[in-house]
Amino acid sequence: MPFVSKPRKFNASINETVLGVGDKAVTLGGLNTLPLHFFDAPAKNPPAVGIEITDVDADLSAFPELAAFYEGAKTPAERAKKAAAAEGAQFVCLRFEGADPGGLNRSAAECAAIAKEVAEAIDLPLVISGCKNVEKDAEIFAACAEATSGKNVLFLSAREENYKTVGASTALAYGQKVGAESAVDINLAKQLNVVMTQLGIAPGSIVMNVGSAAAGYGFEYVASTLDRVKAAALEQNDNMLQMPIMTPVSAETWGVKESIMPEQDMPEWGSQEERAVAMETVTASACLASGSDAVILRHPKSVKTIAAMIAALL
Repeated sequence: MPFVSKPRKFNASINETVLGVGDKAVTLGGLNTLPLHFFDAPAKNPPAVGIEITDVDADLSAFPELAAFYEGAKTPAERAKKAAAAEGAQFVCLRFEGADPGGLNRSAAECAAIAKEVAEAIDLPLVISGCKNVEKDAEIFAACAEATSGKNVLFLSAREENYKTVGASTALAYGQKVGAESAVDINLAKQLNVVMTQLGIAPGSIVMNVGSAAAGYGFEYVASTLDRVKAAALEQNDNMLQMPIMTPVSAETWGVKESIMPEQDMPEWGSQEERAVAMETVTASACLASGSDAVILRHPKSVKTIAAMIAALL
């Protein structure tokens, strides 16, 4: 008896959220099938792949391929140009590591100037993430939203502690997009979306970040949360969970021991750079299979690999 495929589509769908402007703008969401189930329906907006840079000139001596890729790029704007040219990259994420009060403690004005230079240097959509300090992120997001007005930038992320300030200073004041970041819990994710919409932010201007973890480091909690969010959005038509999801994979995978342990200390593990790329690509593919609509990666080889994987599934 021949096998007859039974497509599974839902009456509900994920919201569409546009990032950037012009021909290179990227639309997230819009799907009404389970993650990567492109055999059930054509992919209206396939998952997007972003590449991350930071505002600081990091030491890349342990990662020769990454160092070669950014060779000669001394400023964030120069690094952004190279990142935007990476094969498979659809948007650039600028992470303000230098804004951390425990580090360089860059001022909001400095960050805004850098953000403006980066936004003007690239034609891809821009995502801006902070330093994970709630108060400082609110300051730099407000300044950067003004400096990049008209660029349709996504700011990652607003959290329970600062969503009013971040939402008002980015989405409401300048029409930018804003991320809603919660800690791997479907109820927290939904509640944050609820209060942000009550603030006046349109659902189409919200992108969720429901949390992340490297593969093997509690990732099962991330996968189950992504699964539950997508199930509620599509099967139950829960409009407070129908925002597209972006997962900053690089933030987790480049901090685990497989990525930071020098080869001379663990020669049996092989190349440190290959390990980091493997952690990043494995985690990113799992996030996409579980429900992410976009992932942020650091290494251009990871970006190329994940973009090729998505293309092969279409």
